Amino acid sequence: MSQMLVGIDVSMRSHHVQFMHGEGHSLADFSVSNDVEGANTLIQKLLKTAEKNQLTQLKIGMESTDQYSWHLAHYLKNQLQGYAPLFQTAVFMLNARKVARFKKGYDTLPKNDRIDAWVIADHLRFGRLPYEMQETLQHEALRRLTRTRFHMMHEIARNKTYMMNQLFLKFSGLRQDNPFSNTFGTTSLAVIEELDPEMIAEMPLEELVEFLQDKGKNRFAEPEEIAKYLQKLARNSYRLDKMMADPVNLSLSVILSTIRHMEAQVKRLDKEIERMMKGFTQTLTSVKGIGPVYAAGLLSEIGDIKRFDDHHALAKYAGLVWSQYQSGEYESENTHRVRTGNKYLRYYLVQAAD
Repeated sequence: MSQMLVGIDVSMRSHHVQFMHGEGHSLADFSVSNDVEGANTLIQKLLKTAEKNQLTQLKIGMESTDQYSWHLAHYLKNQLQGYAPLFQTAVFMLNARKVARFKKGYDTLPKNDRIDAWVIADHLRFGRLPYEMQETLQHEALRRLTRTRFHMMHEIARNKTYMMNQLFLKFSGLRQDNPFSNTFGTTSLAVIEELDPEMIAEMPLEELVEFLQDKGKNRFAEPEEIAKYLQKLARNSYRLDKMMADPVNLSLSVILSTIRHMEAQVKRLDKEIERMMKGFTQTLTSVKGIGPVYAAGLLSEIGDIKRFDDHHALAKYAGLVWSQYQSGEYESENTHRVRTGNKYLRYYLVQAAD
């Protein structure tokens, strides 16, 4: 069957397009704007060129650049369905890393949009393509939420690390050896926000015990021991100069406020994720460690499980496979994990396992 290959190099404002015959020679190359008008122009030229050259199988490829390619890919998929069975069309979302490696096979190619579109078209011609893009809006809608949650959780972790560094300035002993099980627990944060080493060292033990019991809602089994240890840490901690105290306290307050706000937004996401999960038929939550949120992350990234031939293929997609180093009769037992794969899927799998 005669093929026409369409390579599209996407960007925020415009796309460069390469039309290639299945035999490898160029049919046309041009640019269109990244909007509905540009997409319609692309479709018109595509159909006209295919008809002129009597090409009935159309393969369209672009790198999966998330936001910039999303609208165009779905628009082409929907609009070109109306031209079946005259034309058989397939849209492929290509891994940018694999396209870059494919390009390395051409030693002297420069880097520009026209060449990049040509490389994508040529990649389509050589085959070994991923599964054709399917309309999975339910999975993609869920993916927006789970990936936003991933982003928020990493930002929270970064802010917590930054706050811990600031804490050493205010209360070095508490940063070195916190007597509380969780530095970001209610009682620990109350100590950080409301007290300082000098206040703790000078407080009567009974008053400090009462403070800890009040903030901890009487949950401590041995509050006096904790209070004594806290005073020991306070006495051995550095003292901040008055010029530094207020800026450090304000810095800690701002970071803590940011963390609390972000954690509240994560709860909003979790609530919406749980609501959307009611529309999926799945049994992942029967697995120990997997709740609605982690199940949503796994389902949204995996999509149709039929895309994978076996569990090895799925593990490779997640980047949870280890490389092999073998030569002759020697095979190394210590190898590193491959540095590729879907980081979102890997995150939710590892978190659930943990």
